[in-house]
Amino acid sequence: MYEHVAERLRGAILSHTLAPGSWIDEQRLCAEYGISRTPLREALKVLATEGLITMRPRRGAYVTEMSARDVTDVYHLLSLLESDAAADVARVASDAQLAELADLHAQLEQAVEDRERFFALNEAFHMRILDIAGNRWRSQVVVDLRKVMKLNRHHSLFREGRLADSLAEHRALMQALQARDAAQAEALTREHFRNGLSAATVRPGMA
Repeated sequence: MYEHVAERLRGAILSHTLAPGSWIDEQRLCAEYGISRTPLREALKVLATEGLITMRPRRGAYVTEMSARDVTDVYHLLSLLESDAAADVARVASDAQLAELADLHAQLEQAVEDRERFFALNEAFHMRILDIAGNRWRSQVVVDLRKVMKLNRHHSLFREGRLADSLAEHRALMQALQARDAAQAEALTREHFRNGLSAATVRPGMA
């Protein structure tokens, strides 16, 4: 039961139906979900472990709100982990796996007018690199960090021009992977995250 509740709450948080910083009204949610407090509180513990919920003594549970420092820290860790994975892929991927990545990138190029599809394909591209690299512990950390990153109100791809820049960076990364240039793949992935961080920490309407 609590796993189902956690999944439902996770979806509400990641879609911003429950906005960052908002208080979790346990009584209202219990009534809405038709459950007792016990599975709800177990679900909140799971989401707190994932970083999506912050428990405050004597005040209850809140949807985690990302500070500028939080965003910087998450991007820093993703840069380290995903650049390491990209280097591994350049070294170990089969031709078929590289072709699969190229196909995902081609789909991404075609999805620029459909923001939701673009976001989904973008994440699928990044996660497939991790899958091919083959370190399940690294992949699990990245999955958790990417959940937390979605809490940021100012997604990097919302900034004007960032989507096109991101595509160009993916294009260059694909070329490095296909050339089996591990050092270049690692460097380009780090640059990709540096640029993403720069866009994610600038509010819309600012330079």
